[in-house]
Amino acid sequence: MSLINWIIKLFDSAGSDTIVTTDISEQPATEAFQLPRLNEDFAKRALDELFSLTRQYRSSVAFRDLLTFVGKFRYYSPFNAMLVHVQMPGATYVAPPKRWLRDYSRRIKAGARPLVILQPKGPVMFVFDVSDTEAGPNAPPLPPAVERPFETRSGKISDQRLAKTIANAKRDGVLVSQREAGSQSAGEITSVRSGQYIEFFFGDLRQPQSVQIPYRYQVLFNSKHSNEAKYATLSHELGHLYCGHLGTPNEKWWPNRVNLEIKAREFEAESVCYLVCARTQIDNPSHEYLSGYLEKQADVPIISLDSIMKAVGLIEEMGDGGLKPRKEKKGADDTD
Repeated sequence: MSLINWIIKLFDSAGSDTIVTTDISEQPATEAFQLPRLNEDFAKRALDELFSLTRQYRSSVAFRDLLTFVGKFRYYSPFNAMLVHVQMPGATYVAPPKRWLRDYSRRIKAGARPLVILQPKGPVMFVFDVSDTEAGPNAPPLPPAVERPFETRSGKISDQRLAKTIANAKRDGVLVSQREAGSQSAGEITSVRSGQYIEFFFGDLRQPQSVQIPYRYQVLFNSKHSNEAKYATLSHELGHLYCGHLGTPNEKWWPNRVNLEIKAREFEAESVCYLVCARTQIDNPSHEYLSGYLEKQADVPIISLDSIMKAVGLIEEMGDGGLKPRKEKKGADDTD
């Protein structure tokens, strides 16, 4: 069964009232092919089932290919980049039909295979790779971002992005501190039980709001390092947190996976760091660790790709700023 038909089957089994067709030719060429909404609980079950497909990435070669692809597929979320790779590992640049026509004067080729990704306020939409499009009359040349999206550039981390990430860490009770240390010392994250609180600011800068968050975790990193090294260290340590290696104050936020073996914990945190650094185009300290491991081992440890991709996406959002406080209540209505 194709991935598209599999998703259509899920929507059918959910009891949707909307008629959905798998024949893209029946849809206007200028419109994205969208599926109806599902209730949240069903959507979560569908995503859990979808992740069962990622067992194919247990081999070292396949996992390396996945990391490389998601790391360079920067213009979509880590989750969506992984969905594209599951369906079409050779994809280079994808967009919905409407955008291909509007921005690039290109149409979808007859018989082209659509790819399923999530969309904001979704749940899903269909996109097409550039290889499945053709130029219309007077179409302009494709820009470098489309023709060479995987081109590597040497990036920098701004003071602002680092500061926003540190500030948004307070949302989860994480206090980030710097210390002077030797060149080989990077950082660490630990749980704390201080009974103290951290003030987390949010909202419009002209009318800021704040809440008191229990002080739960401490991250230390080397003050002598560059912004890029600090950001990489912070990504690694937050990777440990958001993959659940230190437990969780609320399983609606991230899972409790404290019983994961040490090797798998480190592999997940290094994978998070690798992806965050690759997608921001900065020097990647996790490359050496992961390359060494994957060259020596035929299979990767038993890990959670779901946790890794969600952690990467969250850390990226933290650097963009604008996050709101989480809901502290642990009831059924807590969906943050």
